[in-house]
This record gives sequence, C-alpha cells and structure tokens, in this order.
Amino acid sequence: MEFSKAKAMVLPRTILAGHDVLLQLPEVVRDLRLGQRALMVTGQITHTVAGARIEQLMSEAGIHLEVCHVGAADREAVNRAVAAATDSRATFLMGVGGGSKIDVAKLAAARAGLPLVSVPTSAAHDGIASPVASIRDQDKPHSIEAVMPMAIVADTRIIAQAPYRLLASGCADVIANITAVKDWELASRLKNEELSSTAKALAEISARTIMENATAIRTNLEEGAWIAIKPIISSGLAMSIAGSSRPTSGSEHLFAHAVRELTDERTYHGETCGVGAIMMMYLHAGPWEKVRQALEDLGAPTTGAQLGLREDEVIAALTKAHTMRPGRYTILGESGLSTESAKRLATITGVIG
Repeated sequence: MEFSKAKAMVLPRTILAGHDVLLQLPEVVRDLRLGQRALMVTGQITHTVAGARIEQLMSEAGIHLEVCHVGAADREAVNRAVAAATDSRATFLMGVGGGSKIDVAKLAAARAGLPLVSVPTSAAHDGIASPVASIRDQDKPHSIEAVMPMAIVADTRIIAQAPYRLLASGCADVIANITAVKDWELASRLKNEELSSTAKALAEISARTIMENATAIRTNLEEGAWIAIKPIISSGLAMSIAGSSRPTSGSEHLFAHAVRELTDERTYHGETCGVGAIMMMYLHAGPWEKVRQALEDLGAPTTGAQLGLREDEVIAALTKAHTMRPGRYTILGESGLSTESAKRLATITGVIG
C-alpha cells in the first residue's frame, strides 16, 4: 500500500516578546519584506495605547500606514477591514489590540490574501498567536479558519499596562487546555479522531507553565506579563501544529460558548473557559481542585457568581454546551447533561451554591 499522508503547518516567522519590542516593529516589517503599504486594524482605545506610536514608527521607516477602526469582532467589522485593505492597496495588515481586534484582522487578512502582523495590547486569550478567529455571526460566536500571523510583536510593557483582569483571562484560557487535551484524547479513543502528540504536549506544557507560575504572574506587573505571554503564544502555536483548535478547545469552551450565547457577552471568554475547566476536569475524574486553586492564585473567577452569572444561567449553559459544536466530541458526549446532573456538577465543584 502506497503511503499518502501529508500535512501542512504554518507558523510565525518572527516572534518578539518583551520590554519595548514594539520599537523593533519597522525592522520586523523590513526583514519579512512585507512591503511599504500597511493597514492597521485597531480600536479607538487601542489606537491610543499603541496605534499612535506605531503610526509614528511606520512613518519614520517610510511605510505608508492607514487605519481601520473596528468595534466588536463580527462580520461587518471583517468586511469593513477587507474593503479598507483593498482601497488602501495594502501589502500587509497589522492587528493592534486585544483578542477581538486581532481576530478581525486575522480573518480580514485571510479574505484579502495578505500577510498579518499581530501586535497585542493585552493578552485576554490565546488568539493573539493562532490561525483561528472567533467572529460573531447571527448573534452566535463562530471559530473560523483565518491566517496565522507572520509575525507577533508582544510588548510586555504595553500588555502590563492593560487591566490585570485581561491577562488573568488569557491565563485562564490557557489553563483550560488541560481539559481540552483530555477531550481530544477521549475523541481519539472513542471516535478514532487523529491526535497530534506534538500539539498535545505543547498545549499541556503551556497550561502547566501558567498553573505553576500563577502566583508570580499575579504579583509581578511586567514580569508577570513576561511569564504569561510565552505560554499564551505557545498555546496559539499548538493550534497551528494540530491544524485545528482541538488542543486548546474542548468541553470547557463549549460551556463558554453556551454562556456567551445565553447571556449576551457578559463574561470574558478566557475567564469562563477557566470556570468551565474546573467542572470538566471533575467529569474527567481529574484533579479539578488543582485547576481551581491555580485560577484562585491568578485572581481569576472560579464561580458563576464571580463571572456575574446566576445559578440558573450556569446550569442552562451546562445543559446546552454539547450542542454548540456538534462535530466536536468531548466528555459531555452527544446527549449532554441533564438539568439535574448539571446542577450536581456545578454544586460539587463550588461553581454554584
């Protein structure tokens, strides 16, 4: 029998992380030969935080830069960014901001067929370094294949200035890898789903690095951002190696997506994934108390109340979670949890009650 397997992986060519690395952005653009016309996708606040400085840096480097301000990560924002890229004759895009702005830029770059530079101003989830964009369409979040950033420039001085809650949310999102991987292993055993040992190991290492350094991340400003940003980026890379979000998105993400759909974006995605991971680790008969302790050490939520959710909303999200992505098999199975089982799970793990 002739061997015919093949796999493609696209990884960033340049990753810069650390104090004042934003100043090296023109050099990154030049070294990667991205051209002389850029479109920056950003928001009003993030433009003030980093965008204005980038405009100055690009101007001094002789690079023409135009700006597209976007709000929520939805189809309208992506279409606006694609149109702006065409009108400006951009040779590359820059996503400057938090997760939503970079998600818009990633999908816009994919639609426009242009390379992307990711410049996070916060690290609320691992999407700053992944080829997957979370975009709302018809009031539902969708994970859509986009482009892997050709370069990531993560300035820890800027990231440390963002509200700490954003960094804690990003760390909680990475901690949730620990249950996503267990779901992936389960799907491999029961559904014969292909599993990448490399992507699995990278996702697990990223999660454990955050868990082992949770207290240091919380108590040190820029040093905490420095400790956290590397596993957050590595978590995103695991998705590219796997060719999907499997190593970083399992039953805990299904819970988070259900919460988002039921409560109109009241919670932060990474925070909700963290709380979901506590409960899903219990279902996997794993050390759920360690997950909860790591989140507490970070200062991230561990209960529905801390997320701003009522008990009935937590239970409703748990019973709905298995429907959020039918093709993704997890510990929730194909029939999901009953209301009684969901209430018991959330109560035992301290998420409610």
